[in-house]
Amino acid sequence: MDKETFRRHGYEFIDWVADYFEEVEKYPVRSTVKPGEIRAALPEKPPPSGEPMDNIFNDFREIILPGITHWQHPGWFAYFPANNSPASVLAELLTAGIGAQCMVWQTSPAATELEEVVMRWLGSMIGLPETMSGVIQDTASTATLCALLTAREKATGFESNRSGLRLPLCVYTSEEGHSSIDKDIKIAGYGLDYLRHIPTDRNFAMIPGELEKAIEKDRAEGLKPACVIGTIGTTSSTAVDPLAEIGPICRRHGLWFHVDAAYGGTAALLEEKKQLLAGSEYFDTFVFNPHKWMLTNFDCSAYFVRDEEALVRTFEIHPEYLKTGRDSEVKNYRDWGIQLGRRFRALKLWFVIRSYGVEGLKEMVREHIRLANLFKGWVEEDDRFELMAPVQFSLVCFRFKKDGLNERELDALNADLLEKVNRSGKVFLTHTSLKGRYALRMAIGQRTTQERHVRDAWALIIDTAGQL
Repeated sequence: MDKETFRRHGYEFIDWVADYFEEVEKYPVRSTVKPGEIRAALPEKPPPSGEPMDNIFNDFREIILPGITHWQHPGWFAYFPANNSPASVLAELLTAGIGAQCMVWQTSPAATELEEVVMRWLGSMIGLPETMSGVIQDTASTATLCALLTAREKATGFESNRSGLRLPLCVYTSEEGHSSIDKDIKIAGYGLDYLRHIPTDRNFAMIPGELEKAIEKDRAEGLKPACVIGTIGTTSSTAVDPLAEIGPICRRHGLWFHVDAAYGGTAALLEEKKQLLAGSEYFDTFVFNPHKWMLTNFDCSAYFVRDEEALVRTFEIHPEYLKTGRDSEVKNYRDWGIQLGRRFRALKLWFVIRSYGVEGLKEMVREHIRLANLFKGWVEEDDRFELMAPVQFSLVCFRFKKDGLNERELDALNADLLEKVNRSGKVFLTHTSLKGRYALRMAIGQRTTQERHVRDAWALIIDTAGQL
């Protein structure tokens, strides 16, 4: 493809994306295709020779687009948001065009040094201790795996990297901890038998006394406690563990303390939410995702660590072909995580922070929290519905209720309500289970969501419930 052809298609694609930003509301939020439908529309074999870009782009619009679920739709209330923004998209274009592989300082000094600066900005924006250093990982799942691997090495005197994990190590998290913790426990070699899910209180937060009892029980049985994972904003209900109480327990027993704030960490931008980080002086590692609630394209996960040396010692490698004359003077982020190859993720985060400013980001978060509390009020005012969990951020957990139905029947009723609401194509909600009870999740956090979209969603919910 020559320069002029590239330019022509580039303009065409940018025009399409700009229109998509404005017109995404016309699409059904959740794709309506059936399983196998997209696959059946695609050729079984690749083309023997190149095809015109016009044909490829047409197939994107006609075949691929119908199979896309639109995360940037203002009626997106499912899971958590995975926002983008015009600034972030433009940065991704530049990143793709440059095509840098940023594994060490030498392979692009600007990528490393911009990441250092942006992560310092980010830590100060949410109020983390200045003693914590940051690095960008792909997702919180990977960041938590990094924390578990570092905790493993610290607990074994860095012997397990050399000789393997020989003594069982125990990890503790709330019964509401994210499912990725279970996966990471398997990958890191701890074994699921040594993952302890600590009971939660009525607000779905970890009970510190139960944590300490579990640690002491394992010690008495000859096991070695290694790591505690606390959460700011659990996935099911956005519960916040009492970190200021958990931290001293970790310190007292010599355990690594990792905090998963993948969604909720962004709220710490707000002065009125700074208490979320109470106990941060005890954090060993901390993660939150700008790709959720901070307008930065997926993927971009901000991982902070207090002990840089322990992190680097866990992951460092020194093959001859990666050595440079500057290694003693710079950070080589290849040694700060699992991946050797690294994308230039800092650029889009830099674009977003500069484009919106800290105050602009705060304004968006405050508005989403306001809308969630508005929705919460409607639920509380309608005796056909009930709240299922405290509203900590911009997620509302609720359910439809009918007199005379048992829990199993209520679960089925709400599952039916959810499917009918989602089938409308106007909104997309998801569900969870809270202490065995089915709950609907209204997650408000999409960049373009306005009050009218939340009102329309509530009107659709109550109208559908009336039909049931």
